Amino acid sequence: MDPRVVRTRRRLQDALLELARERLLEAITVADVAERAGVNRSSFYQHYTDKEALLADALSAQATLAGADLSDLVLAEIGQQPPAALLRWFAHVADHATLYRQALGGAAAPDAAAVMRRWMQEFVADTAQRMGYTESEAGIPLDVFAAGMTWSLLGVAASWLERDPLPAPETAAGWAWRMLVRRDF
Repeated sequence: MDPRVVRTRRRLQDALLELARERLLEAITVADVAERAGVNRSSFYQHYTDKEALLADALSAQATLAGADLSDLVLAEIGQQPPAALLRWFAHVADHATLYRQALGGAAAPDAAAVMRRWMQEFVADTAQRMGYTESEAGIPLDVFAAGMTWSLLGVAASWLERDPLPAPETAAGWAWRMLVRRDF
């Protein structure tokens, strides 16, 4: 990708994250983001269709920078404790709790929630395939399995973020891990 495109997207992402620390997402306009990033509105629209697409991209980029994008999740090492990648993801969510509350709550940023969900479903499906998942053995189509795992993880995250005071990320990762691997309900 052209370095200028990368720089402009990064500036827009940073601008949105900065503004979101100051006020609610619904009160932030594209013009606000463009002004904070030092670009014009047409530049914004050359890179993103709307504020929600920018939010999803910004959160994904932040997760990657924090090493919390779940890319090194190794499910082959399933044990009682959540993997380090899941702990890092919940720590990242805690660091950006206000934005994730808005995104996962759906009302303020339904498109951002949908983009996060699609990304996570693709990740879960890819990981399951790498680990040898077969629909015939599992009795569940891969896309249904990936959707179920994704909704479980995001559901735990959304419910955790609603708690006051917010429990530690380690607590939330533990809840999610038990939801994902426990088979003795």
